[in-house]
Amino acid sequence: MIISLSPAGGTPSEQVYDQLRGLISTGRLAAEERLPSVRQLASDLGVAPGTVAKAYKQLEEDGLVVSRTGAGTRVSRSATPVSRAVAEAARALAAAARRDGLTTEDAERILRAMW
Repeated sequence: MIISLSPAGGTPSEQVYDQLRGLISTGRLAAEERLPSVRQLASDLGVAPGTVAKAYKQLEEDGLVVSRTGAGTRVSRSATPVSRAVAEAARALAAAARRDGLTTEDAERILRAMW
């Protein structure tokens, strides 16, 4: 799993959440696949464990992951990936928005307006 943080990409917890959500929604993280422990991912990214825990909690609230004590955090069986075309369009939108200096909220607002 490849996650990277950028000083210009929002808060670290938002970036972890957004990137994991992207990996799940595109099928790069499959149903039942185990995510790294909060401590391990925090160590890998050089952030506080609470940062990763916040992202994992939001993913769980969104139904994308399931956390069980002793069993870790796994991708939910009900998390369904989007089509390749949608994933590619989303990546293109994200790249263009970053190039133009937009925030995630700006890109979401634009997408909602286009919808």
